[in-house]
Amino acid sequence: MQYRTIGTDPRTNREVSVLSLGAMLMGTLTDEATSFAVLDRYVKAGGTFIDTANNYAYWIDDSQGGTSEELIGRWRRSRGITDEVVIATKLGARPLAPGTGYVENGEGLSAGTIREQSERSRQRLGVEKLDLLYAHVEDAGVPLAETVGAFGALVNEGAVGLLGVSNHWTWRVERARNLAAAAGVPGYEVLQYSHSYFRRRADLPGALTTDGDPGAVAGDLLGYVRENPSLALVAYSPLLGGGYVRADKPLGPAFDHAGTRARRAVLTEVAAETGAAANQVVLAWLIGGEIPVVPLVGASSVAQLDESLAAVDLTLTADQRARLDDAH
Repeated sequence: MQYRTIGTDPRTNREVSVLSLGAMLMGTLTDEATSFAVLDRYVKAGGTFIDTANNYAYWIDDSQGGTSEELIGRWRRSRGITDEVVIATKLGARPLAPGTGYVENGEGLSAGTIREQSERSRQRLGVEKLDLLYAHVEDAGVPLAETVGAFGALVNEGAVGLLGVSNHWTWRVERARNLAAAAGVPGYEVLQYSHSYFRRRADLPGALTTDGDPGAVAGDLLGYVRENPSLALVAYSPLLGGGYVRADKPLGPAFDHAGTRARRAVLTEVAAETGAAANQVVLAWLIGGEIPVVPLVGASSVAQLDESLAAVDLTLTADQRARLDDAH
């Protein structure tokens, strides 16, 4: 396993593995025994960065979420896991009632919600301090200064270590970070977005806005991270739900453009040259790129996880990486 440091303050920064494990479906589509086996294998391989959210997976069990956090809490207690594993969670997209969703009935990012839901996440996870807490989705109905102040207060109180943001427009991230700096409170340092080798169209409407999808990595976000190397970029859905390797998992209209076809051709060539699976090439490309990315992978079996873990040791040549980068 390889590792990198996230965060800039020596009091709160953490060393994490360059491959993160997503627990979104653990306890729902992935049963507890299998989930525990995957978590055990990940830690045995040196993995130290597990990701969840307070709303996972409400759309599966018709709840408000919390199942994933509860499962991780049980696993931590049964294995004696303490602070050697960094647990990241998110709030802001939990539906306010079962049978509803975050789009029409989400909890949002008010100061009261942030304080209440962070405490509930701590209880479900069985921790005194949340290692990394993300603002899950934008809440345009709450003043950004209120959201920033509430998150910063949790860090200053010792209830949270690091702060992150997901599915926000880049300009909102920059404004939030400036507000935090002006107020003298900690700001967002980890950015979690949908990112992979194939590039998603940025013009299609998102769940919360018709302007596009703020959760998809585009050039502005990549440029922002390049100019601010202290920020850590975590990529969710890096394997596109099986879209690279499974014919029964079509990529959909977001990837229906010439760039995808050009990149697929080069990806197929490089996979053949390395003897690795296309998924492994994608993960290696993300981890070792000019802008280093921490891929966040899910796994419904130990075998599936092992394939992703093997990508950490896959080194692409300079020529292979250049060909992958230059395909458009």
